[in-house]
Amino acid sequence: MNLSKLPFVVTLICISTFLSINAQEFNAPKFGKGLFNLVGKDSTWTMKVGLRFQSLATSQWDVNNGLSNPESSMLIRRSRLKFDGYAFSPKLKYKVELGLTNRDQSGASYYTHNSSRQILDAVLKWNFSGNFVLWFGQTKLPGNRERVISSANLQQVDRSLLNSRFTIDRDMGIQLRHKFKLSETFVVKEIFSIAQGEGRNVTRGNQGGHQFTTRVELFPFGEFASKGDYKGSDLKFEKNPKLSLGIAYDFNNNASKTRSNQGAYMYINGTSEGSGAEFYQTNISTLFIDAMYKHKGFSFMAEYAKRNADDPYAKNSDGTLTGDEVQVGNGLNLQTGYLLSKTVELSGRYTNISLDKTITGKAAENQYTLGLSKYIAGHSLKVQTDLSYTDIGLKTNQLLYRLQVDIHF
Repeated sequence: MNLSKLPFVVTLICISTFLSINAQEFNAPKFGKGLFNLVGKDSTWTMKVGLRFQSLATSQWDVNNGLSNPESSMLIRRSRLKFDGYAFSPKLKYKVELGLTNRDQSGASYYTHNSSRQILDAVLKWNFSGNFVLWFGQTKLPGNRERVISSANLQQVDRSLLNSRFTIDRDMGIQLRHKFKLSETFVVKEIFSIAQGEGRNVTRGNQGGHQFTTRVELFPFGEFASKGDYKGSDLKFEKNPKLSLGIAYDFNNNASKTRSNQGAYMYINGTSEGSGAEFYQTNISTLFIDAMYKHKGFSFMAEYAKRNADDPYAKNSDGTLTGDEVQVGNGLNLQTGYLLSKTVELSGRYTNISLDKTITGKAAENQYTLGLSKYIAGHSLKVQTDLSYTDIGLKTNQLLYRLQVDIHF
């Protein structure tokens, strides 16, 4: 079967299942909680089926000499099918998420077997003892907070430049998660991950070593309502101050991409994509420090990222430079928002990207964003707009306006 047709086949299966369910057995949840829920007759399995998409319009101008070189576009930014529930026992949960847009599926190559990449998440979560949960499959690595926040639950139209430059995104592997209490309110969460280190949907082997990630989160005032530490905006209007402090460290052994498990492969000796390709490999480490604070409609999120490499310059076997280099440097993102009412929020964001200019040749970037959101039904139905000014150093500065409608069932 042509894998490019997989989303449509899955959709047809879902529709057929929906139509075959006896009306008395059908459990239709309220808006935003899934299209429908299925429960096995013996209650040994459940499945919630969800759908969402984002319609985005953008306009962009160069601003060094007035508003010049205008560009505009309209697209479906994201469109996703999501399935989750438990199998055999409530202690064995699963999640599958499929991307339907061309942007979700981009990146097909020899290493993904030259097919589109529909699978975003396919992961099992086994609560094998107490507060210990073992994850196995493909999903987001426990890196920067902003990346782990679902794109459906963002405070602004999209994630920051820090995320696009430093995220470690998704990969295939194992994660061990645990949490415990230091006191009645102080909660600590720990995550340790071992992944392939090549990014998502790679099917043709592991080019280097493995990727090791560890993350610790501190909740001195207790956990957030409705997992709000990983949702933009304080839509729950936390009655008491809530704070989450996180630190994560990622080590990718013998990485062969310019941004750890992301970016472009670093080929050497004149080779390129294919079975005879040769790669430059070096150890790459990434540090993330972040925080999320919420109280009575006010929210503040801060993130810092730093990437290093043992030797960032890609070299051929004879020692000559290939022209590729690891994108080493650091980034800072500060974001805040305040709900003017239960449904209207004003937000602001400042992002600084400072890659090592002597290595990458790239000047520092500063981006300033002002956002406005209307939450019609929380994050399940919202209209968001923002205006960003980007100072790109030696290049032409830019002004970007975006308008997006987000709906998910």
